[in-house]
Amino acid sequence: MKTSRALSLLLSVLMTVSLLAGCKSGEPQQPADPAAPPASGEPAQTVDTSRRASNEITVGISQDLDNSLDPHTMVAAGTKELLFNVFEGLVKPTPDGDLAPAVAESWTLSDDLTTYTFKLRSGVKFHNGQDVTMADALYSLTRCRDEGYVPALADTVIEGEGDTLTITLPTANNEFLAYLTCAIIPADYADQATKPVGTGPFKFVSRQTQQNVVLERFDDYWGEKAKLDRVTYLIYENPEALVLALKGGAVDLYAHLGTTTVSQLGDEFTILEGTMNLVQAVYLNHTVKPLDDVRVRQALCYALDRQQIFDLTADGKGWPVGSSMYPAFRKYFDESLVNLYPHDVEKAKALLAEAGYPDGFELTITVPSNYSPHVDAGQIAAEQFRAIGVKVTVQPVEWATWLEDVYKGRNFEATVCGFDASTMTARAMLERFTTGNSKNFIGYSNSDYDAAFNDALRARNDDVQTSAYLEMERILAQDAANVYIQDLVDYVAMRKGLTGYRFYPIYVMDMSTVRYE
Repeated sequence: MKTSRALSLLLSVLMTVSLLAGCKSGEPQQPADPAAPPASGEPAQTVDTSRRASNEITVGISQDLDNSLDPHTMVAAGTKELLFNVFEGLVKPTPDGDLAPAVAESWTLSDDLTTYTFKLRSGVKFHNGQDVTMADALYSLTRCRDEGYVPALADTVIEGEGDTLTITLPTANNEFLAYLTCAIIPADYADQATKPVGTGPFKFVSRQTQQNVVLERFDDYWGEKAKLDRVTYLIYENPEALVLALKGGAVDLYAHLGTTTVSQLGDEFTILEGTMNLVQAVYLNHTVKPLDDVRVRQALCYALDRQQIFDLTADGKGWPVGSSMYPAFRKYFDESLVNLYPHDVEKAKALLAEAGYPDGFELTITVPSNYSPHVDAGQIAAEQFRAIGVKVTVQPVEWATWLEDVYKGRNFEATVCGFDASTMTARAMLERFTTGNSKNFIGYSNSDYDAAFNDALRARNDDVQTSAYLEMERILAQDAANVYIQDLVDYVAMRKGLTGYRFYPIYVMDMSTVRYE
């Protein structure tokens, strides 16, 4: 595609917007505690040498964590990504997309696929020094079941005696094991929200809201010990402050960078490239007019030019998606849906006219200002929607506001964000859009979709279940439930001298293998 002078100008504007959108004031926000980074002008080598001597690193993150750090109630993907290092379930995901034993050392499955029998691993300790007992495992799992934190546990019978724990399902579920990554936590501990305790390779040390989170290696970890002694996460909601922190030596590692930031970094960083393992889209609120009309939603889909978004934000890189599934899920990803709505301005205008909006309508797209990939995509999508007569206002808001007003409050018209899978299952991506689901923040409702989901849950055969999930994806696409964009390219900047970072097929940041060379 040819990049016109107008597109070049738009890119320049977007770069400015992405830098300004996250600013709370004219000054970059820096942490103010003993672990705070030095001024950005200090030589990077001095900072690196000091931290290397104490075997610790600083990691930049773009948002503060949830108010509660309780692993069963956390909402934000960024919180789950960080606390992956602190908590473990009976099983845990691997970088290869498998499930490995964790708090449970082994398991068996009955012939009728309804009873899982686990043997708890001996010698597993919580970060507070207590041994993990059957009472802790039963407490954690029944809490997730009874409070609805893990819907897949609904109607199960959970029992334990000695070191043997059994979970009996009402019907067979081919994906059930993946949900047992839910954290095992102490039964008699009341401070999970503020001082979380798990069994992972790192233990929680401290948190300063809007500033930092500190983790330390857990030396009594049952498995292979973490390589680093200490990891300090520094929060930079202002992208400009992040760039200064990276270039000035205050931050050693940062994931989820855009190409604009990467291009500003020097040879002191190794740039790793992967995918973010999420579905970025313009998510539409089906409870507000005119977005309740499928023709309007389809018009917005035809107006979208994904390639332009890729070209202007990521040097042409990105993995296009056509429904709520990203390519790393392989057998569940239907590539044919990507081209269901080819870029066609005239088709989009005709659909709007047919729906009764020949002159377009007004639309506000709310974006989380600390995520420049979503801000940039929102700005470009807005220009493309304006080309079919839709009068778009892009409204950047702070993350806490987005979470409270958009996701929880449902007070929005459209938003650009990304959704990941909390477990490596198709269900984790698709269940949220079933009628009445607590995570269905767009208010989508389709009886055929709900029926297909029920078929997936009842399926005993993997092929039958896969077919049901693919049908759900087709319904979302044909219904233009959202304007689907991409799974973003994910750049990780790691200071030279560090190694061991691994990408996962889900949205996690595993720090246990990162080390100094």
